[in-house]
Amino acid sequence: MATTPDQQAPPVSRRRRASSGRVPRIVWLFLLIPLAVELAWVFWPAMNSFWLSLTRWSGVGAAEFVGFDNYANLLDDPVFRTAASNTVIWTIGFGGLSVIMGLTLAVVLNRPRRGVGLYRSAIYLPMVFSLVVTGLFWRVLYQPDGAINSTFELIGLDGVARQWLADPDTALYAVLIAAVWRQVGYIMVLYLAGLKGVDPSLEEAAAVDGANRWQRFRYVVFPQLRGVNTVIFAVTVIDSLRTFDIVWAMTRGGPYDSSQLLSTYMFQQGFTLVNLGYGSAIAVTIFLLAIGFIITYLVRATRED
Repeated sequence: MATTPDQQAPPVSRRRRASSGRVPRIVWLFLLIPLAVELAWVFWPAMNSFWLSLTRWSGVGAAEFVGFDNYANLLDDPVFRTAASNTVIWTIGFGGLSVIMGLTLAVVLNRPRRGVGLYRSAIYLPMVFSLVVTGLFWRVLYQPDGAINSTFELIGLDGVARQWLADPDTALYAVLIAAVWRQVGYIMVLYLAGLKGVDPSLEEAAAVDGANRWQRFRYVVFPQLRGVNTVIFAVTVIDSLRTFDIVWAMTRGGPYDSSQLLSTYMFQQGFTLVNLGYGSAIAVTIFLLAIGFIITYLVRATRED
């Protein structure tokens, strides 16, 4: 009678093959430990925020369940409406300026030339500093006798100089410029990484066919950056909606709530006024906005692919 390969193999070899398909217990241990930490420190607080948004709680005693009253009150809150409109302005301005300037710098500094590494390092350097340090640095520049007003006075534009962070008309945009100054280097590095994956032969073929530099970039290079654009869009939207440090360091949402964002208003309600239920409702709103933006963009990008 013929014997199968498994019958011919000794028992030790069969056990060895069976055990080779199993995941070692130590691997499961290394996977379960970070998973437990993630559940305890990220997912559980996040789910708890959804519950707190349905309550009225000052951090002491039992939370009072109020249903969707906090969300209804948001619609009647003028400061929330100001913070929401400022967040839209911030997202468009912060994202648009950062992406345009970062992409432009990446294209200019992509080709190897003398001193290009120094320029890249100098542009990326602001990302090394924290947002609080960046905010304090720009706060000094925006002082009435700071470098910005002194520069305007030096070139004869005395009428332009003003108290930038104390003026409700300019406070938000002054902080926005500081945030973009820090973010541009990060976006530039992401686009530089994406440009390294662009096929140069396609651009050379387009040049042979008579396409100018702008046409080669628009129709040949930029379509190959679709994957990088997806990452940058997600990162920029998330960074825009969770911006807090630099605004709080420079204006604390003032003057007169003119530079208030959803993130700063959430912190003010939750931790300054200790209105944790209302602050959690703002936090949930920020989360839903971020998820909505990102999912909409990913679905649209997937359909285009």
